[in-house]
Amino acid sequence: MNNTREVEVVVAGAGQAGLSSAFHLRRVGFEPERDFVVLDHSPGPGGAWQYRWPSLTYGKVHGMHALPGMELTDADPARPSSEVIREYFAAYEKRFDLRVRRPVDVRSVREGEGGRLLVETSDGDWSTRALISATGTWDRPFWPRYPGQETFRGRQLHTAQYSGHPKEFAGLRVIVVGGGASGTQHLLEIAPYAAATTWVTRRPPVFREGPFTEEFGRAAVALVEERVKQGLPPRSVVSVTGLPLNDAIREGIADGVLDRQPMFDRITPDGVEWADGRRVDADVILWATGFRPVIDHLAPLRLRGPGGGIQLEGTRVAADPRIHLVGYGPSASTIGANRAGRAAVRDIRRLLAGEQPVAV
Repeated sequence: MNNTREVEVVVAGAGQAGLSSAFHLRRVGFEPERDFVVLDHSPGPGGAWQYRWPSLTYGKVHGMHALPGMELTDADPARPSSEVIREYFAAYEKRFDLRVRRPVDVRSVREGEGGRLLVETSDGDWSTRALISATGTWDRPFWPRYPGQETFRGRQLHTAQYSGHPKEFAGLRVIVVGGGASGTQHLLEIAPYAAATTWVTRRPPVFREGPFTEEFGRAAVALVEERVKQGLPPRSVVSVTGLPLNDAIREGIADGVLDRQPMFDRITPDGVEWADGRRVDADVILWATGFRPVIDHLAPLRLRGPGGGIQLEGTRVAADPRIHLVGYGPSASTIGANRAGRAAVRDIRRLLAGEQPVAV
């Protein structure tokens, strides 16, 4: 017996990108459950934000933009961002009646019958004419590999495993690897308790003066967009915006906490070493090295190009116009996700109506 359910559009993921897409589907007349379905693998609303460490308060969030149609107002900057945004997303889902199904794991997407896509999930299969993949990056933390890594006798952890309780590092020698916002936040929190901290990055950090304006965000998105147009693996938007030079960062620089060292060449049982013989002993290596797109569910469709990434035209996969990646590359930011959700829905409406896609 075939239990496959049919809809016009499946939205995979209910973070900022997925909710933005669902909002725009509703806005143009698609009905949830009848015309589209939103599947989310998390236990509750909040996207990746619900997993962030408690010390990442809303006031420390790097450029959070509201979802379309509903502003986030009167949020206490001292509250954990995980709580603020979880409540905001929950209210948003309720206000626009998005009916997110969770927890549902999207396991694979493959060719179905009659030119449709078959979306296989932990809660049964869906046959759809179009897919908006908004699965983000949180579930795929990036761990760089260095010689000797397996010999290290201390603890290694990734940002995704960071508890947000810096006292657990009391009296320990900690190396933080990574030049993004998470790395600097970890260092500033851990340094008052640790016996010593060392900051190591592949490239010298770029500190940026001034506010994170919408115009600045759009310019950063455009830089990342060029890579995915060429089918190259995307860089994060944060990698091209630089680090905001706020009071906490200035104090960290003045105190010597944010004294960046070049990337080490090898890991030893007791720490790390550089090619020139310099070494630093450590009890903990904290990898604040970012995340990679969660796109393994698309593997059966063989969408990756020679450049290693998935080539996009806007949000549309160049090799398969039925599929849109929202929250990937240029739209892997809160401002980018909002714009991309609107663009994906516009394109999908044309596809379902039998019209040619909009040139990008």
